Amino acid sequence: MSEVPVKRYRREKEESESEEDIDNYEPYVPVKERKKQKLLKLGRLGQVAAEAAAETKSSSENDPDDEEEWGRRYNVSLLDQHSELKRIAEARALSAAERQAKEEEHILESVAQSKALMGVAELAKGIQYSEPIKTSWRPPRCILELPESRHERVRSELRILVEGENVPPPIKTFQHMKFPKGILRGLEAKGIKKPTPIQVQGIPAVLSGRDMIGIAFTGSGKTLVFTLPIIMLCLEQEVKMPFIRNEGPYGLIICPSRELAKQTHDIILHFVKHLKQAGAPEIRSCLAIGGVPVSECMEVVQRGVHIMVATPGRLMDMLDKKMVRLNVCRYLCMDEADRMIDMGFEEDVRTIFSYFAGQRQTLLFSATMPRKIQNFARSALVRPVTLNVGRAGAASLAVRQELEPVQAEARTVHLLHCLQKTPPPVLVFAERKQHVDAIHEYLLLKGVEAVAIHGGKDQEERSRAVEAFRKGEKDVLVATDVASKGLDFENIQHVINYDMPEDIENYVHRIGRTGRAGGGGVATTLLGRATDTSVLRDLAHLLTEAGQRVPPFLLDMIGEPDVPAADGQGCSYCGGLGHRITECPKLEAVQNKQASNIGRRDYLANTAADY
Repeated sequence: MSEVPVKRYRREKEESESEEDIDNYEPYVPVKERKKQKLLKLGRLGQVAAEAAAETKSSSENDPDDEEEWGRRYNVSLLDQHSELKRIAEARALSAAERQAKEEEHILESVAQSKALMGVAELAKGIQYSEPIKTSWRPPRCILELPESRHERVRSELRILVEGENVPPPIKTFQHMKFPKGILRGLEAKGIKKPTPIQVQGIPAVLSGRDMIGIAFTGSGKTLVFTLPIIMLCLEQEVKMPFIRNEGPYGLIICPSRELAKQTHDIILHFVKHLKQAGAPEIRSCLAIGGVPVSECMEVVQRGVHIMVATPGRLMDMLDKKMVRLNVCRYLCMDEADRMIDMGFEEDVRTIFSYFAGQRQTLLFSATMPRKIQNFARSALVRPVTLNVGRAGAASLAVRQELEPVQAEARTVHLLHCLQKTPPPVLVFAERKQHVDAIHEYLLLKGVEAVAIHGGKDQEERSRAVEAFRKGEKDVLVATDVASKGLDFENIQHVINYDMPEDIENYVHRIGRTGRAGGGGVATTLLGRATDTSVLRDLAHLLTEAGQRVPPFLLDMIGEPDVPAADGQGCSYCGGLGHRITECPKLEAVQNKQASNIGRRDYLANTAADY
């Protein structure tokens, strides 16, 4: 064999081998891709390990003898073994009810406000007041000489629950509360002859200078509990040393809505007018709300103001611009306090607190105040008196609640049938502004004298509508929940809920516009299939608590044959009796909203108004 063919053979063999190597060679994988594949492989391994651990854990919980197995594991530290064995022992010791109570307490602690409801300066300096403000008012000697057993009997008869130290005695007449003639004439002009249960205990507590949380059903006369004492205290200051220009206010009342603030201001003006007619010095009060020119308020402030009634937004603006000062303010009342904190005014309220120069008497009032808000509110109060007339969040017993199942598309037409149940005036509530406008337009087309208010309308239009309805010029007022908090209209016999509110607290406030001051009323609610089940369950419990029949269709919507017995506690977050805090839709909605706002909030902003 010649040399050339041998060389050719070797070359061909080498070329074929190199081609095979190229075919067998793995393609190049970038570094990032290789890391990803490695992580995926580790993730699968970790998942398999986690599943195996879960199976082991479940078998260890099911098998009581597995504690010894735990002790013999060589690859688990003694500390971990101890922690696991302790957890297993605690789980066995706790019953199901105790476990639920512990879980609810943990949830309530996690959603509770970390900062106290106090001014920034007070929190920073660690200022804490231990004694309530002293006043010159004392109960009459004839009341003081009565034994404590008599006071307890009066509270028991009127179903007043009181918590606190050295609570002042209840007083059953306005004369014994030492009101001057002007105030008594003002009460007579309004047809008020004797105090309601919350006034019997609440007014003496406020006149004594005590901080207070007042909870009573809608229409029980809470407004007089804080307006009459504030007028008395301001009258005392004016007699001792008259207010000079730009001085004041001495008392501040904060309300969540403009309509409620205006109503409270009108009540104060009524009593101030009767005091002046009786020869007492003039008590000046001003109204600071959005949608009204600031100049109207400033005219009174420049003359020296005793009482200011305000909404948080306008008050914050005036304090920020130094148009008004709280140097001499010693009396602060928050009406519908829980709604104000729920509506996001908490940071504004904290900022307002920081403008006070010294200690103040703080009062919080509402018909619905869940335990979460009460615990938070106590951080701002000094040795408070908590006054409860009925359960917080309970519906007024004077209201007959009627439920009607109606399809969403037929509700507007069905509304006309509901309006014929009682003579006017009638209130109609809807959740959305668009629904309010649609109902208003429909009623006008059908020849019904109706007016409407909601947050989208300007203040002049809202005030005009409320006044026309109050005077009886209009038969129907259609509104969102802006009109459900605290507003008082005379002779309202019927409230219609066009839709069910998103939480049971708003429902209680809505139907509380009727059945006020000892009168009766009807509340009709149009229920659709879209309503949340937990809210319907709360509604069923509310009807049972009020001693009213639960209709069968409501039980069908809930999916239960009967209303389960309530344990008297319910949800500590929203106050509903039909569910616990672990299933609270309101808490879930708040947490979802907070989660969606992560990263959007401006933490360098001064107030909530800047967000």
